[in-house]
Amino acid sequence: MAKRDYYDVLGVAKGASADEIKKGYRTKAKELHPDRNKDNPDAEAKFKEANEAYEVLKDAEKKAAYDRFGHAAFEGGMGGGGGRPGGGFGGGNADFSSAFSDVFDDLFGNFAGGGRGGGNRASRGSDLRYNLRISLEEAFTGLQKTINVPTSVACDQCNGSGAEGGSEPTSCPTCSGMGKVRAQQGFFTVERTCPTCSGLGQIIKNPCKSCQGAGRVEKDRALSVNIPTGVETGTRIRLAGEGEAGMRGGPSGDLYIFIEVADHELFQRDGMNLFCRVPVSMAKAALGGSIEVPTIDGGRGRVQIPAGSQSGRQMRLRSKGMPALRGAGSGDMFIELAVETPVNLTARQKELLAEFDELAENNNPESTSFFSSVKSFWDSMKG
Repeated sequence: MAKRDYYDVLGVAKGASADEIKKGYRTKAKELHPDRNKDNPDAEAKFKEANEAYEVLKDAEKKAAYDRFGHAAFEGGMGGGGGRPGGGFGGGNADFSSAFSDVFDDLFGNFAGGGRGGGNRASRGSDLRYNLRISLEEAFTGLQKTINVPTSVACDQCNGSGAEGGSEPTSCPTCSGMGKVRAQQGFFTVERTCPTCSGLGQIIKNPCKSCQGAGRVEKDRALSVNIPTGVETGTRIRLAGEGEAGMRGGPSGDLYIFIEVADHELFQRDGMNLFCRVPVSMAKAALGGSIEVPTIDGGRGRVQIPAGSQSGRQMRLRSKGMPALRGAGSGDMFIELAVETPVNLTARQKELLAEFDELAENNNPESTSFFSSVKSFWDSMKG
Protein backbone atom coordinates (compact mmCIF):
# COMPACT_ATOMS: atom_id res chain seq x y z
CA MET A 1 0.00 0.00 0.00
CA ALA A 2 1.43 3.41 -1.04
CA LYS A 3 2.36 5.80 1.72
CA ARG A 4 0.24 8.89 2.22
CA ASP A 5 1.73 12.30 1.69
CA TYR A 6 3.26 13.51 4.96
CA TYR A 7 1.65 16.93 4.66
CA ASP A 8 -1.76 15.29 4.19
CA VAL A 9 -1.12 13.07 7.21
CA LEU A 10 -0.62 16.13 9.42
CA GLY A 11 -3.39 18.11 7.76
CA VAL A 12 -1.12 21.00 6.68
CA ALA A 13 -0.34 22.58 3.32
CA LYS A 14 2.90 21.98 1.40
CA GLY A 15 5.42 24.60 2.38
CA ALA A 16 3.92 24.97 5.88
CA SER A 17 6.10 26.66 8.49
CA ALA A 18 7.68 24.80 11.41
CA ASP A 19 5.05 26.18 13.78
CA GLU A 20 2.23 25.11 11.47
CA ILE A 21 3.71 21.62 11.19
CA LYS A 22 4.06 21.30 14.96
CA LYS A 23 0.51 22.56 15.46
CA GLY A 24 -0.81 20.07 12.90
CA TYR A 25 1.03 17.22 14.60
CA ARG A 26 -0.23 18.26 18.02
CA THR A 27 -3.82 18.22 16.72
CA LYS A 28 -3.43 14.81 15.12
CA ALA A 29 -1.72 13.32 18.16
CA LYS A 30 -4.58 14.44 20.39
CA GLU A 31 -7.11 13.07 17.94
CA LEU A 32 -5.42 9.70 17.34
CA HIS A 33 -3.86 8.85 20.71
CA PRO A 34 -4.58 5.13 21.35
CA ASP A 35 -5.61 5.70 24.97
CA ARG A 36 -8.39 7.93 23.69
CA ASN A 37 -9.39 5.59 20.86
CA LYS A 38 -9.59 2.21 22.55
CA ASP A 39 -12.50 1.17 20.34
CA ASN A 40 -10.71 2.11 17.12
CA PRO A 41 -8.25 -0.58 15.99
CA ASP A 42 -6.77 1.74 13.34
CA ALA A 43 -5.90 4.53 15.78
CA GLU A 44 -2.49 3.14 16.75
CA ALA A 45 -1.36 2.77 13.13
CA LYS A 46 -2.51 6.28 12.27
CA PHE A 47 -0.82 7.62 15.39
CA LYS A 48 2.47 6.03 14.26
CA GLU A 49 1.95 7.45 10.78
CA ALA A 50 1.55 10.96 12.21
CA ASN A 51 4.73 10.55 14.27
CA GLU A 52 6.63 9.34 11.21
CA ALA A 53 5.46 12.37 9.21
CA TYR A 54 6.38 14.79 11.96
CA GLU A 55 9.82 13.20 12.45
CA VAL A 56 10.62 14.08 8.84
CA LEU A 57 8.91 17.46 8.45
CA LYS A 58 10.20 18.96 11.71
CA ASP A 59 13.82 18.52 10.53
CA ALA A 60 14.87 21.14 7.99
CA GLU A 61 17.22 18.81 6.06
CA LYS A 62 14.79 15.89 5.97
CA LYS A 63 11.98 18.23 4.98
CA ALA A 64 14.03 19.66 2.10
CA ALA A 65 14.83 16.13 0.88
CA TYR A 66 11.19 15.09 1.16
CA ASP A 67 9.98 18.20 -0.69
CA ARG A 68 12.37 17.34 -3.55
CA PHE A 69 12.17 13.55 -3.79
CA GLY A 70 9.10 12.57 -1.77
CA HIS A 71 9.17 9.22 0.06
CA ALA A 72 12.00 8.07 -2.23
CA ALA A 73 14.35 10.34 -0.31
CA PHE A 74 14.35 7.81 2.53
CA GLU A 75 14.44 4.60 0.54
CA GLY A 76 17.35 2.70 -0.98
CA GLY A 77 20.09 4.68 0.80
CA MET A 78 19.26 8.05 -0.79
CA GLY A 79 19.13 9.30 2.80
CA GLY A 80 17.90 12.54 4.19
CA GLY A 81 20.21 12.06 7.15
CA GLY A 82 19.33 11.44 10.75
CA GLY A 83 17.66 8.06 10.18
CA ARG A 84 18.93 4.60 11.02
CA PRO A 85 22.31 3.37 9.69
CA GLY A 86 22.33 3.65 5.91
CA GLY A 87 20.25 6.80 5.88
CA GLY A 88 16.87 5.05 5.43
CA PHE A 89 14.02 6.30 7.60
CA GLY A 90 12.36 2.92 7.81
CA GLY A 91 8.65 3.78 7.47
CA GLY A 92 6.30 2.23 10.01
CA ASN A 93 9.07 0.90 12.25
CA ALA A 94 10.53 4.36 12.88
CA ASP A 95 11.72 5.43 16.31
CA PHE A 96 9.56 8.46 16.91
CA SER A 97 10.40 9.04 20.58
CA SER A 98 12.06 12.37 19.83
CA ALA A 99 9.04 13.58 17.87
CA PHE A 100 6.67 12.50 20.61
CA SER A 101 8.74 14.15 23.35
CA ASP A 102 8.49 17.51 21.55
CA VAL A 103 4.80 17.79 22.34
CA PHE A 104 4.37 15.33 25.22
CA ASP A 105 3.96 18.00 27.87
CA ASP A 106 1.55 20.03 25.74
CA LEU A 107 -0.65 17.06 24.99
CA PHE A 108 -0.60 14.94 28.10
CA GLY A 109 0.53 17.18 30.95
CA ASN A 110 -2.87 17.01 32.64
CA PHE A 111 -3.70 13.55 31.37
CA ALA A 112 -0.52 12.02 32.83
CA GLY A 113 -0.56 13.99 36.04
CA GLY A 114 1.68 16.91 35.11
CA GLY A 115 4.89 17.63 33.23
CA ARG A 116 8.19 15.81 33.45
CA GLY A 117 9.86 18.12 35.94
CA GLY A 118 10.68 17.21 39.51
CA GLY A 119 7.93 16.89 42.08
CA ASN A 120 6.96 19.75 44.35
CA ARG A 121 8.47 19.17 47.76
CA ALA A 122 5.78 21.31 49.39
CA SER A 123 2.21 21.65 48.18
CA ARG A 124 -0.11 24.64 48.49
CA GLY A 125 -2.99 24.39 50.94
CA SER A 126 -6.59 24.26 49.76
CA ASP A 127 -8.81 27.31 49.49
CA LEU A 128 -11.62 27.45 52.05
CA ARG A 129 -15.17 28.77 51.90
CA TYR A 130 -17.02 30.39 54.81
CA ASN A 131 -20.71 31.34 54.59
CA LEU A 132 -21.52 34.46 56.61
CA ARG A 133 -25.11 35.55 57.24
CA ILE A 134 -25.70 39.20 58.16
CA SER A 135 -28.73 41.45 58.60
CA LEU A 136 -29.87 44.10 56.12
CA GLU A 137 -28.96 46.78 58.66
CA GLU A 138 -25.40 45.38 58.84
CA ALA A 139 -25.20 45.40 55.06
CA PHE A 140 -26.26 49.06 55.16
CA THR A 141 -23.72 50.19 57.74
CA GLY A 142 -20.90 47.70 57.16
CA LEU A 143 -19.18 46.05 60.11
CA GLN A 144 -16.05 44.48 61.52
CA LYS A 145 -16.83 40.89 62.47
CA THR A 146 -14.80 38.14 64.11
CA ILE A 147 -15.38 34.66 62.70
CA ASN A 148 -14.09 31.27 63.86
CA VAL A 149 -12.80 29.17 60.96
CA PRO A 150 -11.92 25.47 61.40
CA THR A 151 -8.84 24.92 59.26
CA SER A 152 -5.36 23.40 59.07
CA VAL A 153 -2.42 25.41 60.39
CA ALA A 154 1.34 24.78 60.33
CA CYS A 155 2.45 22.38 63.05
CA ASP A 156 4.33 24.19 65.84
CA GLN A 157 6.30 21.11 66.86
CA CYS A 158 8.06 20.62 63.52
CA ASN A 159 7.61 24.13 62.07
CA GLY A 160 5.63 22.64 59.23
CA SER A 161 8.33 20.26 57.98
CA GLY A 162 6.55 17.10 59.10
CA ALA A 163 9.80 15.63 60.48
CA GLU A 164 10.44 14.88 64.16
CA GLY A 165 13.21 16.53 66.15
CA GLY A 166 14.51 18.83 63.44
CA SER A 167 15.38 15.96 61.07
CA GLU A 168 15.11 16.55 57.35
CA PRO A 169 12.98 14.69 54.81
CA THR A 170 14.88 12.38 52.45
CA SER A 171 14.59 11.89 48.72
CA CYS A 172 11.93 9.36 47.72
CA PRO A 173 13.64 6.10 46.60
CA THR A 174 10.81 5.20 44.22
CA CYS A 175 10.98 8.33 42.06
CA SER A 176 14.46 9.57 43.06
CA GLY A 177 12.97 12.86 44.19
CA MET A 178 11.21 13.57 40.89
CA GLY A 179 7.70 13.11 42.31
CA LYS A 180 6.72 11.08 39.22
CA VAL A 181 7.31 7.59 37.91
CA ARG A 182 7.35 6.38 34.32
CA ALA A 183 5.37 3.45 33.03
CA GLN A 184 5.82 1.84 29.61
CA GLN A 185 2.53 1.34 27.75
CA GLY A 186 3.13 -0.25 24.40
CA PHE A 187 5.29 2.03 22.30
CA PHE A 188 5.12 5.15 24.48
CA THR A 189 5.89 6.18 28.04
CA VAL A 190 3.46 7.80 30.47
CA GLU A 191 4.45 9.63 33.64
CA ARG A 192 2.28 9.43 36.75
CA THR A 193 2.39 10.82 40.26
CA CYS A 194 4.65 8.74 42.47
CA PRO A 195 2.49 6.52 44.73
CA THR A 196 5.12 6.42 47.49
CA CYS A 197 5.52 10.17 48.10
CA SER A 198 2.26 11.37 46.46
CA GLY A 199 4.24 13.62 44.15
CA LEU A 200 6.20 15.44 46.88
CA GLY A 201 9.55 13.91 45.89
CA GLN A 202 10.42 13.33 49.54
CA ILE A 203 9.56 10.94 52.33
CA ILE A 204 9.86 11.36 56.08
CA LYS A 205 11.50 8.48 57.89
CA ASN A 206 10.86 9.95 61.34
CA PRO A 207 7.49 11.76 61.13
CA CYS A 208 6.44 14.37 63.68
CA LYS A 209 4.24 12.86 66.38
CA SER A 210 1.97 15.91 66.52
CA CYS A 211 1.04 16.06 62.84
CA GLN A 212 2.00 12.49 61.74
CA GLY A 213 4.28 13.92 59.06
CA ALA A 214 1.71 16.17 57.39
CA GLY A 215 3.34 19.37 58.64
CA ARG A 216 -0.05 20.78 59.67
CA VAL A 217 -2.73 20.22 62.31
CA GLU A 218 -6.45 20.95 62.58
CA LYS A 219 -7.30 24.04 64.60
CA ASP A 220 -9.99 26.72 64.90
CA ARG A 221 -8.80 30.21 64.03
CA ALA A 222 -10.41 33.53 64.97
CA LEU A 223 -10.24 36.01 62.10
CA SER A 224 -11.39 39.62 61.93
CA VAL A 225 -13.28 40.38 58.70
CA ASN A 226 -14.16 43.81 57.38
CA ILE A 227 -17.61 43.75 55.74
CA PRO A 228 -17.97 46.85 53.52
CA THR A 229 -21.21 48.80 53.20
CA GLY A 230 -23.54 47.80 50.39
CA VAL A 231 -22.78 44.07 50.29
CA GLU A 232 -25.57 41.81 49.09
CA THR A 233 -26.22 38.09 48.90
CA GLY A 234 -23.54 36.48 46.73
CA THR A 235 -20.82 39.06 47.48
CA ARG A 236 -17.47 37.27 47.87
CA ILE A 237 -14.64 38.54 50.07
CA ARG A 238 -11.16 37.01 49.62
CA LEU A 239 -8.65 36.78 52.47
CA ALA A 240 -5.33 35.86 50.86
CA GLY A 241 -3.26 33.26 52.72
CA GLU A 242 -5.95 32.60 55.34
CA GLY A 243 -7.02 29.24 53.96
CA GLU A 244 -5.66 25.78 54.71
CA ALA A 245 -1.94 25.55 55.50
CA GLY A 246 0.23 23.91 52.85
CA MET A 247 1.72 20.45 53.19
CA ARG A 248 5.23 20.38 54.69
CA GLY A 249 5.77 24.11 54.73
CA GLY A 250 3.94 24.89 51.48
CA PRO A 251 2.06 28.18 51.06
CA SER A 252 -1.41 28.52 52.55
CA GLY A 253 -4.54 28.69 50.43
CA ASP A 254 -7.04 31.54 50.49
CA LEU A 255 -10.24 31.99 52.47
CA TYR A 256 -13.35 33.06 50.56
CA ILE A 257 -16.22 34.53 52.58
CA PHE A 258 -19.60 34.36 50.85
CA ILE A 259 -22.15 36.86 52.14
CA GLU A 260 -25.85 36.08 52.64
CA VAL A 261 -28.09 39.02 53.63
CA ALA A 262 -31.09 37.87 55.65
CA ASP A 263 -34.64 38.88 54.67
CA HIS A 264 -36.03 41.88 56.53
CA GLU A 265 -39.48 42.16 58.09
CA LEU A 266 -40.08 45.69 56.75
CA PHE A 267 -37.92 46.19 53.68
CA GLN A 268 -37.46 44.27 50.46
CA ARG A 269 -34.25 44.85 48.53
CA ASP A 270 -33.70 45.10 44.79
CA GLY A 271 -30.08 46.00 44.15
CA MET A 272 -29.53 49.42 45.70
CA ASN A 273 -33.26 50.20 46.04
CA LEU A 274 -35.51 49.35 48.97
CA PHE A 275 -39.27 48.79 48.96
CA CYS A 276 -41.60 49.18 51.94
CA ARG A 277 -45.30 48.26 51.81
CA VAL A 278 -47.26 50.60 54.06
CA PRO A 279 -50.95 50.00 54.96
CA VAL A 280 -53.20 53.10 54.95
CA SER A 281 -56.85 53.45 55.87
CA MET A 282 -59.53 53.81 53.25
CA ALA A 283 -60.30 57.30 54.56
CA LYS A 284 -56.62 58.38 54.43
CA ALA A 285 -56.27 57.10 50.89
CA ALA A 286 -59.46 58.93 49.87
CA LEU A 287 -58.79 62.22 51.65
CA GLY A 288 -54.99 62.30 51.33
CA GLY A 289 -52.54 63.40 53.99
CA SER A 290 -49.07 62.58 55.28
CA ILE A 291 -47.82 59.40 56.90
CA GLU A 292 -44.62 58.54 58.77
CA VAL A 293 -42.49 55.68 57.47
CA PRO A 294 -39.31 53.97 58.76
CA THR A 295 -35.96 54.20 56.93
CA ILE A 296 -33.13 51.64 56.90
CA ASP A 297 -30.81 53.98 58.82
CA GLY A 298 -33.18 53.83 61.81
CA GLY A 299 -34.72 57.21 61.10
CA ARG A 300 -38.17 58.33 60.05
CA GLY A 301 -39.45 59.89 56.86
CA ARG A 302 -42.71 61.63 55.99
CA VAL A 303 -44.59 60.89 52.80
CA GLN A 304 -47.48 62.90 51.40
CA ILE A 305 -50.33 60.74 50.12
CA PRO A 306 -52.33 62.34 47.28
CA ALA A 307 -56.13 62.28 47.71
CA GLY A 308 -57.79 59.38 45.92
CA SER A 309 -54.71 57.08 46.06
CA GLN A 310 -55.26 53.42 45.22
CA SER A 311 -53.49 50.28 46.45
CA GLY A 312 -50.15 49.75 44.72
CA ARG A 313 -49.37 53.43 44.29
CA GLN A 314 -45.70 54.16 44.93
CA MET A 315 -43.92 57.23 46.30
CA ARG A 316 -40.16 57.69 46.23
CA LEU A 317 -37.79 58.79 48.98
CA ARG A 318 -34.58 59.65 47.16
CA SER A 319 -31.22 58.38 48.46
CA LYS A 320 -32.91 56.44 51.27
CA GLY A 321 -31.96 53.05 49.82
CA MET A 322 -28.77 50.97 50.13
CA PRO A 323 -25.29 52.44 49.57
CA ALA A 324 -23.26 51.38 46.55
CA LEU A 325 -20.69 48.66 47.20
CA ARG A 326 -17.25 50.31 47.18
CA GLY A 327 -18.68 53.28 45.32
CA ALA A 328 -20.45 56.59 45.74
CA GLY A 329 -24.16 57.24 46.04
CA SER A 330 -27.17 55.38 47.36
CA GLY A 331 -30.33 53.88 45.97
CA ASP A 332 -33.87 55.08 46.62
CA MET A 333 -36.64 53.87 48.89
CA PHE A 334 -40.09 53.25 47.43
CA ILE A 335 -43.24 53.39 49.57
CA GLU A 336 -46.03 51.21 48.22
CA LEU A 337 -49.55 51.90 49.53
CA ALA A 338 -51.83 49.09 50.64
CA VAL A 339 -55.34 50.51 51.13
CA GLU A 340 -57.09 48.58 53.90
CA THR A 341 -60.76 47.67 54.01
CA PRO A 342 -62.08 48.17 57.57
CA VAL A 343 -63.24 45.09 59.49
CA ASN A 344 -65.28 44.44 62.68
CA LEU A 345 -67.49 47.46 62.06
CA THR A 346 -69.88 48.74 64.70
CA ALA A 347 -73.53 49.33 63.89
CA ARG A 348 -72.94 53.06 63.63
CA GLN A 349 -69.94 52.58 61.29
CA LYS A 350 -71.97 50.31 59.05
CA GLU A 351 -74.76 52.88 58.97
CA LEU A 352 -72.35 55.67 57.99
CA LEU A 353 -70.68 53.53 55.31
CA ALA A 354 -74.03 52.56 53.84
CA GLU A 355 -74.99 56.24 53.70
CA PHE A 356 -71.63 57.08 52.15
CA ASP A 357 -72.03 54.34 49.56
CA GLU A 358 -75.34 55.80 48.45
CA LEU A 359 -73.78 59.24 48.09
CA ALA A 360 -70.56 58.00 46.40
CA GLU A 361 -72.16 56.89 43.17
CA ASN A 362 -69.87 58.96 40.97
CA ASN A 363 -66.76 58.89 43.18
CA ASN A 364 -65.36 55.55 42.01
CA PRO A 365 -63.98 56.15 38.50
CA GLU A 366 -62.52 52.68 38.06
CA SER A 367 -65.78 50.99 39.03
CA THR A 368 -67.78 53.33 36.79
CA SER A 369 -65.52 52.57 33.81
CA PHE A 370 -65.56 48.81 34.48
CA PHE A 371 -69.33 48.45 34.77
CA SER A 372 -69.83 50.66 31.74
CA SER A 373 -67.66 48.22 29.77
CA VAL A 374 -69.63 45.29 31.18
CA LYS A 375 -72.93 46.83 30.07
CA SER A 376 -71.56 47.40 26.57
CA PHE A 377 -70.37 43.79 26.44
CA TRP A 378 -73.75 42.42 27.46
CA ASP A 379 -75.55 44.68 24.97
CA SER A 380 -73.28 43.46 22.15
CA MET A 381 -73.97 39.83 23.08
CA LYS A 382 -77.71 40.43 22.91
CA GLY A 383 -77.33 42.01 19.50
